[in-house]
Amino acid sequence: MTALLESPAIRQQVHLMSIDEYHRAGLTGVLSDDVELLRGIVVTKMPKSPLHELVADQLMDILLARLPNDFKVRRAGPLTLRDSEPEPDISVVQGKRDDWAKAHPPTAQLVIEVAVTSKAVDHSKAEIYAEAGISEYWLVIPEERIVEVYCEPARDHYLSKRTLGEHDTLRSAGIAGLEFSIAEILP
Repeated sequence: MTALLESPAIRQQVHLMSIDEYHRAGLTGVLSDDVELLRGIVVTKMPKSPLHELVADQLMDILLARLPNDFKVRRAGPLTLRDSEPEPDISVVQGKRDDWAKAHPPTAQLVIEVAVTSKAVDHSKAEIYAEAGISEYWLVIPEERIVEVYCEPARDHYLSKRTLGEHDTLRSAGIAGLEFSIAEILP
C-alpha cells in the first residue's frame, strides 16, 4: 500500500477530507474509532502495545502530579488543527475542561507521542504540531530508551531538536517546574 501512495499519479487521485467532512463521517458511523486525520488523509492508528500503555500511563501519572492547575492533561484526545485532527497519546492544554464542550482544542502547550510501532508516523507529526504552534513535542521511543524533544515551532518545523537518554532529565521549556528523570517513565 505504501508504494501505491508513493506514486504521484495515485496521490493526485486520493480524496482529501476536510475537518468538517471528517467530523460528519465520524458522526454517521462511516469511520471507525481507530483512525485520525493527518493532512486531510484518514490514517489508521497503530495498535497500542503493553509497553506503549505502560509508558503512557507513567507519563500521565507524572504530569497529573506535577502540572500547575491551569493546565489539563488529555489522553488520546483530539486536537483540531488546520487540516488534521491527530489524537496524541498525551496533550497538555491550558484552560478549563468546559472550554472544549463544543470543539476540540486547536493547540496545546505540550504534545507527547509514545512510539513503539508508530515511529515513522509520529516523526511526521512533528511538522503538523509545529505548524499548529505547539510549543513542545516530545517523542518517547521506549525501545531505544530515548526522548526526542522538539521546541521552537516555525512555519512547518521545529527549530530545535534534542535527543535525551534514559539518564537525562526531561525539562519542559514552556511549563515552569515540569521536570523529571526519563528513567521514571521507562520500565
